[in-house]
Amino acid sequence: MTVYFIGAGPGAADLITLRGARLLASCRVCLYAGSLVPRELLAECPPEARLVDTARLDLDAITGELVRAHEAGEDVARLHSGDPSVFSAVAEQMRRLDAAGVPYEMVPGVPAFAAAAAALNRELTVPTVGQTVVLTRLAQQATPMPPGEDLATLGRSGALLVLHLAARYADRVVAELLPHYGADCPAAVVAMASRPDQIVLRGTLAEIADATKAAGITRTAVILVGRTLGATQFRDSHLYSPERDRHTC
Repeated sequence: MTVYFIGAGPGAADLITLRGARLLASCRVCLYAGSLVPRELLAECPPEARLVDTARLDLDAITGELVRAHEAGEDVARLHSGDPSVFSAVAEQMRRLDAAGVPYEMVPGVPAFAAAAAALNRELTVPTVGQTVVLTRLAQQATPMPPGEDLATLGRSGALLVLHLAARYADRVVAELLPHYGADCPAAVVAMASRPDQIVLRGTLAEIADATKAAGITRTAVILVGRTLGATQFRDSHLYSPERDRHTC
């Protein structure tokens, strides 16, 4: 049978995709991270489904659950918060499933950075201001970053940065980015994006670390830094220009 790595979205239960909800309702086994996946989503599982909270399981235990379900002829919904293509640790699970001969599929979900942009009511790419978004994280107490992907190096691009797993280290973020973005660069922190307890902080790069600490935000948040967050003076996109061939729109 098949393991479905399903993006549960950023938090709000109704931000799961239709495909994800349909598969969740059809699988007799569901593995989920209890601290990250909204409980309301589990109501979509079949009444007889076996639910496994993976919050306290290591990788081998999780893989063992997936393999056993496959051997028992059961499809598995493996729920991951956000989108499974970004910071989800599915790569090592898929590698083990490949070795065990277990088929799997990935089902996209709404990523945290998209939910944060919605909370801010901002387009992250703005004509003539910024057209690049960099998704990254800090290596503090986590897997080391590859060479050339440290924050100072990425900051030289001037692109909009979206930092995951970094709220606890906001001071370090500010210190490493100030030389490249300047103290007045717009910045924001969005915690628990799309959830009832969502917190949105706006300010400058110089202010955002203190604001994050004052709000008590240490996890389940993204930090955004870049000029597009405050852009108001920019040219209209060529997309809807009267000179553009309408057949290409």
